[in-house]
Amino acid sequence: MRQSFVEELQKLEKDLQEMGKVVRDMLSGSIKALLEKDEKIAKEVIDMDDIVDKYNWDIEDRCLKLLALQQPMAHDLRVIASAMKIISDIERMGDYCVDIAKFSIDLMKSSALFINPELVQMFKLVEKIINDSLEAFINRDVEFILKVVEEDEEIDHSYRKIYDEIVEEIENVPQTAPQGIKLLMIARYLERIADHVTNVAERIYYMETGELKELHN
Repeated sequence: MRQSFVEELQKLEKDLQEMGKVVRDMLSGSIKALLEKDEKIAKEVIDMDDIVDKYNWDIEDRCLKLLALQQPMAHDLRVIASAMKIISDIERMGDYCVDIAKFSIDLMKSSALFINPELVQMFKLVEKIINDSLEAFINRDVEFILKVVEEDEEIDHSYRKIYDEIVEEIENVPQTAPQGIKLLMIARYLERIADHVTNVAERIYYMETGELKELHN
């Protein structure tokens, strides 16, 4: 019975990792679609949300069954409880990737689309923080909670810089407002994805230590 439980728990963790990788690929696809003005890739990103949703439902269902049938204690209980919270954060990240892809499709219609280099850098930072969170989950790296604070602050700094630049551009050239607002929303979604990664970091820390640290101000 114990061996069966361990195997099921390992499979659950593997599926959670795969769910995170799908969202990471969605983020990569969304920036590729925007930079290359490729609507096909953007629509593929949108379609991938169904995969994320399926992982979410399947993992949650299996977590509930493990809790009900196995009555895990101590560390195993924290792993299952943390997994249920983490998949919720990953699912929201996927939703934001879909929003980015949809705005990207709208922006592709503009013949004079200018992508702020800071926005491209922000995409890279968010993709890195997602990768780091997946590695931290695999390796049970509790030190990641310290690293993610620095990475999230860097992303917040990029967002503020993009916000100021777009607002200034709109003030100087009002006709750029529709495009500027869409780009600003994309930056906002990236910032929100990073916030959800901080939630994941908190859960990894709790999973391994039993202590829940709050990272959000």
